[in-house]
Amino acid sequence: MHCPFCHQSTSRVIDSRTVDGGSAVRRRRECSSCHGRFTTVEKAVLMVVKRNGVSEPFSREKVITGVRRACQGRDVSDDALKRLAQQVEETVRQHGSSQVPANTIGLAILKPLKELDEVAYLRFASVYKSFESAADFESEIRLMRRRFREP
Repeated sequence: MHCPFCHQSTSRVIDSRTVDGGSAVRRRRECSSCHGRFTTVEKAVLMVVKRNGVSEPFSREKVITGVRRACQGRDVSDDALKRLAQQVEETVRQHGSSQVPANTIGLAILKPLKELDEVAYLRFASVYKSFESAADFESEIRLMRRRFREP
């Protein structure tokens, strides 16, 4: 971390605390050279572990792209997709781990997508849950209706 005053690369951390619900760390630093004080904020990187074991950083854009496919031809705004992606990230971060299985991301998408658009939910669920027949769709629709009737 370079000092914003003298541009030296050595500083020490004076104070450290989590912010944004634990998704970032705010550090108060002091430059070892000029003794100037400055603050840095480091976003905690959320890594997604795919089925094949490869890890990659969480991307709201990937969530939006996947959900947008399910919403094709539906009246769903870009703002609604951005809110859904933010909600998914917040849900996943609540698990408290810096590494999350891709399956957890899919599960986190299902609930807000169902609330956003039921048809898009069925489309997404058909791929995510690997539907193999019309009976799988019928079963999912029955579950949706049952849950809708419950208080």
